[in-house]
Amino acid sequence: MQPSYIIALIAIYFGVLLFISYLTGKNDSNTDFFKAGKQSPWFVVAFGMIGASLSGVTFISVPGWVDASQFSYMQVVFGYLAGYFVIAYVLMPIYYRMNVTSIYQYLEDRFGTVSHKTGAFFFFISRVLGASFRLFLVAIVLQKFVFDAWNVPFPLTVTLSILLIWIYTFRGGIKTIVWTDTLQTLFMLIAVGMAIYYINDKLDWTFSEFLASSELAEYNKMIFTDSILNKTHFLKSFIGGMFVTICMTGLDQDMMQKNLTCKNTKEAQKNMISFSIVLVVINFIFLLLGALLFIYADRFDIATPMMDGKTRTDLLFPEIALNTGLGLPIAIFFMLGLIAAAYSSADSALTSLTTSFSVDFLNIEKQEESKQKSIRKKVHLGMSAFLVVVIIAFKYLLDTNVIDGLLKAAGYTYGPLLGLFAFGIFTKQQVKDQWVALVALVSVVLTFIIGSLPPEKLGGYVFGYELLLVNGLFTFIGLILIRRK
Repeated sequence: MQPSYIIALIAIYFGVLLFISYLTGKNDSNTDFFKAGKQSPWFVVAFGMIGASLSGVTFISVPGWVDASQFSYMQVVFGYLAGYFVIAYVLMPIYYRMNVTSIYQYLEDRFGTVSHKTGAFFFFISRVLGASFRLFLVAIVLQKFVFDAWNVPFPLTVTLSILLIWIYTFRGGIKTIVWTDTLQTLFMLIAVGMAIYYINDKLDWTFSEFLASSELAEYNKMIFTDSILNKTHFLKSFIGGMFVTICMTGLDQDMMQKNLTCKNTKEAQKNMISFSIVLVVINFIFLLLGALLFIYADRFDIATPMMDGKTRTDLLFPEIALNTGLGLPIAIFFMLGLIAAAYSSADSALTSLTTSFSVDFLNIEKQEESKQKSIRKKVHLGMSAFLVVVIIAFKYLLDTNVIDGLLKAAGYTYGPLLGLFAFGIFTKQQVKDQWVALVALVSVVLTFIIGSLPPEKLGGYVFGYELLLVNGLFTFIGLILIRRK
């Protein structure tokens, strides 16, 4: 697909998003920007959250991970499902009862100001890294398949990507995103379906023949129970996935901000449960796509793309969709799906970072009403610039599969949030608030030290995503040590 066609496609796509932004952002109030007036239909939120949860990471990185990990990711996905039920029936009632704008306001009510700021700080770090991981993916694809041909430098590619998001979110905020996410989810799912259809057709298979093929059998091992010492053991993956979801959705302002736009707790719970069940099926389809990509690459001797001297399995899907003669339709739908998947999470991340920084650090709700909108817009612009810097840094620092890197980072940054919320919900004790930040920092350091130990020091045990639980446990124990008598 010619780079000029891709640019034209992006322009049309963002034209549609800007039209939606115009319709939803007419009010331009902080209430709509932060909470969408609490009038979002639950089924619209649920459908849009599919795209936001999957993002460009799932769209590209999960299929690219199949060669190294087979279908072991489904063990994590089953854990996700359990985590969503915890969110729906433990966390959501708390947030709705308190009528919070930022979910970290709960920590101030429960423990004090330092706890509130500590929780918001760790969300800020977590979401900056998460959003940057996701946008980094779409940026390197656009760079390799579009802008390299025009000698456009990578920093400019990133800046343009963030600028486009800023343009369509700076007025309507979360109210705009609830509706743009539905469109982006639709494009992403169509893209996956089209890719599976066209690749199977090129291989002279029907979908049922693909499912029964011996080639698929080489990739589709899903449950690993050989040794608890291994990183991919089912129990470790399931528990890790459950707590990743509890933290990256239930304790994350980005994901919960959408849920808090529903009218009441019951509608938000319907949204969460329906969306989580569908998500399991869709993740399995992405893994099927991954196996199909590697089968196709092997059949037609297609090399895994390289970038900056590193093999990038994340780029196999775009390589096959755009450069192997599958036809213009799949190239068009791939680009639409990629852009939709990446921006459906990045736009809400930018909005949630703006919300959290404004509410949690600048106390915007206590400022003069005449100044509140101006503060929000300045913060929104500042967050955009900060994301640009972090994404550019990733190009030179990241040397792992993006989905793996994202989940590893979550283990360090979301652990203190897990410990703080768990202590607040499941105990009635108070803590010495001034020591909470130190407890959280020590927990991260201890977790990093343990996670960095070579397996031979741990009797052959390899830590996986359960490091998140370990981190949360350290924080919980630390809070016990600083509790008020």
